[in-house]
Amino acid sequence: MAAERMAGGPGTGPTPPPRPLDAVDQDILRILRTDGRASIRAVAEQVHVSRANAYARINRLVEDGVIRGFSARIDHERAGQGASAYITLKIVQNSWRTVREELQALPGATHIALVSGDFDVLLLVHTPDNRALRELVLTRIQAIPEVLSTRTLLVFEETELGHGRDNP
Repeated sequence: MAAERMAGGPGTGPTPPPRPLDAVDQDILRILRTDGRASIRAVAEQVHVSRANAYARINRLVEDGVIRGFSARIDHERAGQGASAYITLKIVQNSWRTVREELQALPGATHIALVSGDFDVLLLVHTPDNRALRELVLTRIQAIPEVLSTRTLLVFEETELGHGRDNP
């Protein structure tokens, strides 16, 4: 199943190399990035292919792991998560997989990246308020044995790029 292969589920082999994307595939990705709920018919009309062709292309993009899923963009403040922060972490060498598993289980964690530079991990979290953010950092993140240090950068304002209808 494609979902298991994308998730690296049990019994899956190595992910095959990606097939090249043509202009129609790129247009389909642009449309779905703007509106993940776009119907096959609407996508087909916008890229000037048949519905069957659009359906087959979207399925291939999912099976190839180019499209990893469909989700809703959330206004975190309206959803009761008014405090946002990027947290940088320095971790024990070669502990990335263990730390990533721990961070994925954190409430409000929305993005985790292994990076180069002065720190090892960049984590984006959304919490109800600064008190909850403080608890998350001091009692959950700093309690992970492989985390050597953290630095919290409060987010005052966010702008999502490339997802709105006026910014495809």
